[in-house]
Amino acid sequence: MKIYNKYITAIAVSLVLASCKAPMATVIQDDVKNNIPENFKQDEQQDVNNNSGTTPWRQFFTDPNLVSLIETSLKNNQELMITLQEIEIAKSGVVAKKGKLSPTVRAGLGAGVKKAGRYTSEGAGDASTEIEPGKEMPDPLGNFEGGLMANWEIDIWKKLRNEKDAAVAHYLSTVEGKNFVLSNLIEEVADNYYELLALDNQMDIIQQYIKLQTRALEIAKIQKQAAAATELAVKKFEAELAKSKATEYTIRQEITEKENQINALCGRYPQPIVRTKESFMSTIPQTVYTGIPSQLLANRPDIKQAELELKAAKLDVEAARKEFYPSLEISATLGLEAFKPSYLVKMPESIAYNLVGELAGPLINKSAIKANFQTADAKQIQALYEYDKTILNAYLDISNLMSKVKNIDQYYQLKSQETQALDQSIDIANQLFKNSRADYLEVLLNQRDALDAKMELIEAKQKQLSTVVDIYKGLGGGWK
Repeated sequence: MKIYNKYITAIAVSLVLASCKAPMATVIQDDVKNNIPENFKQDEQQDVNNNSGTTPWRQFFTDPNLVSLIETSLKNNQELMITLQEIEIAKSGVVAKKGKLSPTVRAGLGAGVKKAGRYTSEGAGDASTEIEPGKEMPDPLGNFEGGLMANWEIDIWKKLRNEKDAAVAHYLSTVEGKNFVLSNLIEEVADNYYELLALDNQMDIIQQYIKLQTRALEIAKIQKQAAAATELAVKKFEAELAKSKATEYTIRQEITEKENQINALCGRYPQPIVRTKESFMSTIPQTVYTGIPSQLLANRPDIKQAELELKAAKLDVEAARKEFYPSLEISATLGLEAFKPSYLVKMPESIAYNLVGELAGPLINKSAIKANFQTADAKQIQALYEYDKTILNAYLDISNLMSKVKNIDQYYQLKSQETQALDQSIDIANQLFKNSRADYLEVLLNQRDALDAKMELIEAKQKQLSTVVDIYKGLGGGWK
């Protein structure tokens, strides 16, 4: 008998050891993060202590109308509201995983009836058994019970704690995702606001141009009557005037669509956007300080979100790996049980309890567990690539925007010079045309060139302001 027990023990130990063999997770190295450059431009040194990405958005934006729009969008934007619910979902996931670490206790009541065959061991035993002296076992036999039932998986391998930590990391990543949505929302509102102001100024320019063309048409008609010009000149100025009026209606439509786009971001029905267009062209863009590239890791919500998702993926791999290990579960019941309800109150005879401990692990056909582990391992590698891609894109965005800020400033200065020169040429051409010393085509070409230059100057101002907003968001600003 002792030899038999030894064999049983040896077999049990062998089974446990066999089930403990688990594959190793892929060891990943983050070369992109470890090799991030010290500066955005190798030939320039950035100031570590100055980083516009840490500036709260209320301090960065000074236009009160724009600030009001941002505040409205932060309260009403539907995409932001959806993201907030994702946070609540992730928070519930943390509670669910945390709950697995504690025993589950249930209360229950039950009733039933059973009749065993007379010529069975159970039936024969019941027939020869007395419940009390002189009282036979009832047939059929009822069963009434009530009590508490508990189940508890002991987390001996930290599998459940890894699952909880992974859920926490995923929850924190959704918080960073919300911050990223905030940053994008503020950037989008500001960009659309500046585009709307640019359209307002373009509308003013085209209306001024229409007045200019109207006067030029009147002069052409007068000169035709004086035989100083031909019908062709009149028709050319009429065509140019019609073209300008058509452009005016195109800009009106663009203004309407841009207002509605801003209203959509603010989560409201169409209404006028309060703004001051007169100071648009004199607005000086904010000075942006970029800091150093490594600060992006702490400032940009999308990078922090990707980092937390990578952390969650690593923990998921560990939890999946622990599935190869045996699990220890304890179950217990405590309550009252009797064949008649009146006997339930008889103590201690009606008391029933049960306590079971079970250590079990996978031994044969582990394909499902292996598949889950391989999936988790692949997702871990995928999360690393996503994290590296986010860091690399962030660095490239800032590098491109820094270059764009400088180039758009130079472009704006040269466009200003071009506009001034063309304004002067228009006056000269008009005087020459009135004195019949210049052809109407020279007047038209000068006016068209001046119009195009002014339109492009307004677009350059809009790009100046929007680029500053983009680099502010790229540095991680906007969500604080």
